[in-house]
Amino acid sequence: MASKSLGTPQHPPLTLPTEQATVMTVLAAISVCHLINDMMQSLLPAIYPGLKASLGLSFGQVGLITLVYQMTASILQPLVGTFADRRPTPLALPAGTLFSMAGLLVLSVAHSYALLLVGAALLGTGSSIFHPESSRVARMASGARHGFAQSLFQVGGNAGQALGPLAAALIVVRWGQGTLAGFAMLALLSAGILWNVGQWYRAHGLQRLKVKPRGTDHVELPKGVARRGVAILLALILSKYIYLASLTSYFTFYLIHRFGVSVQMAQLHLFVFLAAVAAGTLLGGPLGDRFGRKYVIWFSILGTLPFTLLLPHADLFWTTPLTIAIGVILAAAFPAIVVFAQELMPGNVGMVSGLFFGFAFGVGGIGAAALGWLADRIGIDMVYQLCAFMPALGLLAVFLPNLKRPAAQAI
Repeated sequence: MASKSLGTPQHPPLTLPTEQATVMTVLAAISVCHLINDMMQSLLPAIYPGLKASLGLSFGQVGLITLVYQMTASILQPLVGTFADRRPTPLALPAGTLFSMAGLLVLSVAHSYALLLVGAALLGTGSSIFHPESSRVARMASGARHGFAQSLFQVGGNAGQALGPLAAALIVVRWGQGTLAGFAMLALLSAGILWNVGQWYRAHGLQRLKVKPRGTDHVELPKGVARRGVAILLALILSKYIYLASLTSYFTFYLIHRFGVSVQMAQLHLFVFLAAVAAGTLLGGPLGDRFGRKYVIWFSILGTLPFTLLLPHADLFWTTPLTIAIGVILAAAFPAIVVFAQELMPGNVGMVSGLFFGFAFGVGGIGAAALGWLADRIGIDMVYQLCAFMPALGLLAVFLPNLKRPAAQAI
């Protein structure tokens, strides 16, 4: 009997378990819904020039609208993520989209400043519910390709942010504020897709989080080191999103003021920049999987500095390639930052996702309000000259702890 048992050796499996495979249909669905969600969200800053003219708003008031939107998103997101870690709620996915729909419906009929703030707050609430849980689903469906999954999820949002100004230029600017109600109906399509994603989440997703793919063992770091790493990552988010706020909220005003372009032409320039951001986001996660997230973070934040320093002094011809380079390089950081933070704090996917998405929105909102206040006093040109130095904070990446080699290489 002994010789018989020795003659049947146990071979390790040659393929990853089913629970570790990347579920592309779920990733594609959550990315498409991210596109719809963020396209609806980005219609708000895209209509700022029209609102400023029709209601006689100052730059400071425009910044306050962004602040209300971003703060409702940023304050709630870590709370939603922490709650989801303790009690996962699949139905939160379609529910969050309905808040965004309500926000656009309010904005479509808003002819007072107070109602604009209400619509912005509803948009922010929808975003705060959608992002932590959808980022968690991306992690569930990623298998061992965590960076790729985050990039695919986030590029949907970037594509939506790029389509928002394009839709505003072609439809909202031409046909008026009331057309926002038509875009709000896209939320119903997103809610239907997210309902099906929620069913997969309930049936399979929670089990997948409990399975640890081979080769993805993380380095156990002391709590102090992990917290220091998270603090550095948040500082890098601060640098990235204050600079992005200067472009997403005020780039159209900058182009109109400095080069005398039309509103529609300025919106098209903003679309090109946001499309470059989408391309950079798609690249950042896979590059982090292959070469290491710390290197991608280091290059992405600090590598934009030469281009941001040149931008305020460029003519209209060179402004476009400079903003494309800034968008591609700077955007590559965020997927790598989110996954790096998840690896620093394993077991807290929802909280980490909510914290970083929420902090990004909050920094963007505060930055937009502060930059608007500053633009009223020193001019929009000077604002861009000051913001050009923000990527220098990328030097902090040298203090990030070293983690094990990427999961894709280990496998």
